[in-house]
Amino acid sequence: MRRIQFPVAAWLVLPVLAPLAALTALAGDRLTGRLTASRSEVIGRHGMVAASQPLAAQVGIDILKRGGSAVDAAIAVNAALGLMEPSGAGIGGDLFAIVWDNRAGKLYGLNSSGPAPRALTLAHFQERGIRRVPETGPLPWTVPGCAAGWCALHGKFGRLPMRDVLAPAVRYAEEGFPLSELIAFYWQRSVQAFAGYENFQKLYAPGGRAPRKGDVFRNPDLAASYRLIAAGGHDAFYRGEIARRIVAYSEKVGGFFSREDFASFAPEWLEPLSVGYRGYDVWELPPNGQGLAVLQMLRMLERFDLKSLGHNSAAYLHLLVEAKKLAYEDRARHYADPRFAPRDYSALLTAEYAARRLELFDPRRASRELPAGDPGLRRGDTVYLTVVDRDFNAVSLIQSNYVGFGSGMVPDGLGFCLQDRGALFNVEDPAHANALAPGKRPFHTIIPGFVTRNGRPVFSFGVMGGDMQPQGHVQVLCNIIDFAMNVQEAGDAPRFHHVGSSEPDGSRMTDGGTLFLESGVDPEVVRELIRLGHRVGRSASEFGGYQGIWIDEERRVLIGASESRKDGCAIGY
Repeated sequence: MRRIQFPVAAWLVLPVLAPLAALTALAGDRLTGRLTASRSEVIGRHGMVAASQPLAAQVGIDILKRGGSAVDAAIAVNAALGLMEPSGAGIGGDLFAIVWDNRAGKLYGLNSSGPAPRALTLAHFQERGIRRVPETGPLPWTVPGCAAGWCALHGKFGRLPMRDVLAPAVRYAEEGFPLSELIAFYWQRSVQAFAGYENFQKLYAPGGRAPRKGDVFRNPDLAASYRLIAAGGHDAFYRGEIARRIVAYSEKVGGFFSREDFASFAPEWLEPLSVGYRGYDVWELPPNGQGLAVLQMLRMLERFDLKSLGHNSAAYLHLLVEAKKLAYEDRARHYADPRFAPRDYSALLTAEYAARRLELFDPRRASRELPAGDPGLRRGDTVYLTVVDRDFNAVSLIQSNYVGFGSGMVPDGLGFCLQDRGALFNVEDPAHANALAPGKRPFHTIIPGFVTRNGRPVFSFGVMGGDMQPQGHVQVLCNIIDFAMNVQEAGDAPRFHHVGSSEPDGSRMTDGGTLFLESGVDPEVVRELIRLGHRVGRSASEFGGYQGIWIDEERRVLIGASESRKDGCAIGY
């Protein structure tokens, strides 16, 4: 989609004032009035699902009504999305989750992202002069972690048999489902992009064309793969027929997968990390994902009175964008697989470190280039879903192929694409934290979010969309906590998306990047941001996809919201 850019003002060189005083002056006395949400919040008592495709969300509700746990429903929804929204999800990709277990009264984190093949080394790229991992073909493959994540979650929190959990997706795959509007749009673009990939075209362009909105699509090969997982669990995918077919396909097309890459893979249970923000505790997973960027930004923002600046005022947006730049420079330098690049990530989250980073913040000028801090230690398509069951157990789950359908490579007879997450490795600098290494997990963009208060669950949420995700998390949280928006309004409010920070694959920000704004931002605010030195653009498709469920334990009700920019919905009962 073509981006329309506004003229870029000359860089302003103005005296540096105390940050809060200068920002307040920029904001003046004007406060943005309450917004009108695109739809009402959804309110239920016994269970709720929020997902990016309505049929998939209904699958989750059906599982809850049968007595399934929040995890059972989340797996069922994710399986349905792998069929119905393969432009963002599938068992050829990875999975991360945060689970609130009400009986234990605690959060559990799961990292089910797969590593690079053991046979793939930096030398392969350097000897051929390949400076960046491509996004298509076999080179960006990493071991798919989704199915292992399902099995790990189900083994710990599941109630229904896996065959019952996957049965709705199997039935839809065999009988067919009608494509929804936005998914059909992205599907058609991917069919055009992967015109030279024979297996992809056979599967996703039956009859020689992409299915359109309302067309019924069937995927019996995926149904068969789901049946194998339902019957054999983890081993069916990683030690059985599915792994055998993937490795055979890899050998045929010049990939690097081995049976050992699959047989040795297991997801990792880990402790989520948190920071306090105005009486709430915000939780994210540690690297190799980018959730720490959310926590770093909130640490910086809590030092300012955001409400006094005014929602989406020039002062407010300038502050958030500059905080984002500071956090993302740290992201580019420090976030990586901790098994290969050990770091004390808690050092990035202290108030003292946030204060040091803010010393680089100029309230009257957009930064062009920033260094990463020393704490002592790119585009993406994804699905996010959240489920809360009748016992108020909650799942915040995110799953992705990385870019759209992934690598475009469909193993024979399996019904899904292999992801291209390895495109985020650095293959130029062996000393980089995110340098490719055999068996190493790449930097990851997908992040589930969760909020608690006084040790109790409050909000399960996520914002899908590549490097937009931390920016989206922070904007939604500030909308709710600082500006008292309801959970639907918080997602509908106009967003910004800053692109051009330094990236974990080694590319550097040297020109300040570009700040994309949705059309609801006041034109005078746009002009002021340009005067501050921001390069401002408009885009219709760069702002992520949000789902959220608010847990009101006092009244024993659930309040759901779904992204107005997507096809999805929240459903409660």
